Amino acid sequence: MQPARSIAGGDLAAAYSRVRTYTETLCEPLETEDFIPQPVVDVSPARWNIAHTTWFFEEMILKKFLPDYKVFDPSFGFLFNSYYNTVGDRTARDKRSLSRPTVKRVFEYRKHVDVAMSQLLSVPPAVASGLTQPVDTPALSELVVLGLNHEQQHQELFLSDLKYTFSVNPLFPAYREGYAPEERSDRGAIATGLPDAGGQFVDLEGAICEIGYNGDGFCFDNEFARHKVYLDDFSISNRLITNEEFVEFINDGGYTDHRLWHSEGWDWVNREGVTSPLYWHNQDGEWHQFTLGGVRKLEPNSPVCHVSFYEAAAFAEWKGLRLPTEFEWEAANDKFDWGLRWEWTNSAYLPYPGFKKASGAVGEYNGKFMVNQMVLRGSSVATPEGHSRPTYRNFFHPHLRWQFTGIRLAR
Repeated sequence: MQPARSIAGGDLAAAYSRVRTYTETLCEPLETEDFIPQPVVDVSPARWNIAHTTWFFEEMILKKFLPDYKVFDPSFGFLFNSYYNTVGDRTARDKRSLSRPTVKRVFEYRKHVDVAMSQLLSVPPAVASGLTQPVDTPALSELVVLGLNHEQQHQELFLSDLKYTFSVNPLFPAYREGYAPEERSDRGAIATGLPDAGGQFVDLEGAICEIGYNGDGFCFDNEFARHKVYLDDFSISNRLITNEEFVEFINDGGYTDHRLWHSEGWDWVNREGVTSPLYWHNQDGEWHQFTLGGVRKLEPNSPVCHVSFYEAAAFAEWKGLRLPTEFEWEAANDKFDWGLRWEWTNSAYLPYPGFKKASGAVGEYNGKFMVNQMVLRGSSVATPEGHSRPTYRNFFHPHLRWQFTGIRLAR
C-alpha cells in the first residue's frame, strides 16, 4: 500500500524550498529548446508549467500578503494564468508555445518570487503583525500549502507533458538515458505464474463505509465532505493489469470488437485509429514502448500504462469483469499495493454530499470541473514524494491517456 503522505505543518519555509528545488531538479536534463514546444492542446510546454506554478505564489500570496511587493512583469499575469476567471484574462490553452518570454526570463521570474516568498515565510512573529496579514495566520499557511501541492501536481504534469512532446519527435529523445520508471512492477506482477483475469481477487463484504478525507493534514476540497456510502459485496484484484495481458486483448481483436466498447469509446477508436496504448510501437512483430528513457522493448510484467478510460473499460468487458468504483477502491486500498499507475475507476467525477467551493479564485480549483470526467485513484511513478493518499481524487476526460494511467479490475 502507498502510505498517506502530504505537505502540512512543520516548517513552511523548508517545505517551500524543498518543493521548488525539486521542480528545478526535474529541469536539469533539458536543453533550452525542450522547454518550448506544445504539440497538442492538453500538453503544456515545460516553460509554462514552471512559470504557472510561480504565478500561483505571486498572484495568490505575494500580492495579498507582502507589503510593497513588486510584480516581476505585469504581462506574466496574463501569460501564465491557467483557468482562473476570477483573476482575469489569460492566454488560450493551445497558445502556450511562445518564443518570448525566454526560458532564461522565466527562471529569473522564479528566482524573484522565491526571494520574496523566503522573505515572507521567514518574518519573525513580532514583525509579522506589520504585514497585510500576519505570516502565521491560517489563511496564509493554507494558501502556501495549497500552492506547494499545486506545484507537485505540475511536477507530474511536467514529466507527462514532456514525455508526450518527446514522443512526437521522430528522434524519440530520452529525458534521461536509462531512466524508465514505467517499467517498475508491483510484487504481484513480477510473481511467477500470473493468475488469470488480472490477479488474485480480494473479497470484501458489503458494508456502510466512510468515504472522504479524515485527518489534520492537507487535502483538496474535492475530498470533502466525508460521508457514508453503502457498498454491496465485491471483489477487487490485488494487482494491476500487465502489458502481457493487454497484448492478449489486442491479439484477440479487442480494438476491433464493437461489443466491448462504450458507444463514445467505439467512436473514439475509429475516429482516432487507436490500435494500442499510447506510446506503443510494433516493430518487426515485437512490441516496444516509448519511455522517459527512450524507446525500449515492452516489459511484459510491468503494469500497462497510458490507457484511456475507454480502453480500461473495454479490457474489463473483454475479461467479463469491470472497473471498481472510486468508493470500492478507497474502501479496499489497504488490501493491495498501489502507487505505480493512476487507476481508472467506474465513477464519474461529481461533488461529494456537503462539498463547498471556497470563495474567490481558489474556489475554481476543482468544483467547476465536476462534469463529463472520470475519477482515477492512487498515484503513479511520476507522482512526487509527499503527494499521495487514499482519498485523493484525480480526474480526466475518458479519452485522455498521456498521464500514467492503468487498470485494476473488480467483480
